[in-house]
Amino acid sequence: MKRIKMLFGLPLILAITGQAHAQASTDTAASKPVAVVNGVAIPAIYAEFLRNSRAARGQSSETLTDANIRDALVVAELLAQEAQKAGLDKNPRISALIDFQRKELLGRAVLEEHLRKHPISEEVIRAEYDKAKERAGSSEYRVRHILVPSEKEARDIIARIKTRKAKFEDLAKRHSQDPSAGNGGDLGWVAPAGLVSEFAEAMTKLKKGQLGDNPVQTRFGWHVIRLDDIRTLQFPSYEEARERIVQQLQQLAARNYVRELSSTAKVE
Repeated sequence: MKRIKMLFGLPLILAITGQAHAQASTDTAASKPVAVVNGVAIPAIYAEFLRNSRAARGQSSETLTDANIRDALVVAELLAQEAQKAGLDKNPRISALIDFQRKELLGRAVLEEHLRKHPISEEVIRAEYDKAKERAGSSEYRVRHILVPSEKEARDIIARIKTRKAKFEDLAKRHSQDPSAGNGGDLGWVAPAGLVSEFAEAMTKLKKGQLGDNPVQTRFGWHVIRLDDIRTLQFPSYEEARERIVQQLQQLAARNYVRELSSTAKVE
């Protein structure tokens, strides 16, 4: 059976800084330079930074070889030296950009440090999983709808379907203001927790193959609803969902930390 998609939020934006913090060691920083370009040594730790950055962007391991990383660092150093010769490092806009990027990296570093010092317990992660599972329920529904701006139009559509003057799918394509109109109003398999409450309540009261007798009003407009099928929802296991839950909770912790700092800051 199809598994319900878990919307636990986007990954943290701390990947590069966090990976570098975790992987780069004092030994790496003190090791032999990657290369020496016009007398300027390129520290080995730069290779760690570049490899982590490229890996975070999804580059394959084949592109992350020592030779490729070294070549990229050499090119970066050559270009940086040329920029300094041209006085570009004194350009006010470039100087401001470098300073801004420095502050961004420091900000990410302090967030990473805060999360490291305040780890999320297994009990909290498990509790969040249990709440998500309870909200999702035990069933998912294959449902179609037609979204129109008025109750009168919705009732007219219901009447036309019931008297077999028109097919649901055809009326959806012609009248529905929802993006699903092109698919004949088909929303696919959905769980009640992912829908607005009025729609979900009406949908779950229908039997398989049943058209709702009355339109349902939500903040989007008036819905004509038909339930096509019902099946048991196969919810992801704790092990499958755990990483996404941790990311969601870390994002929340980071936002709360920033909110706490903002509450005591003097901003003019």
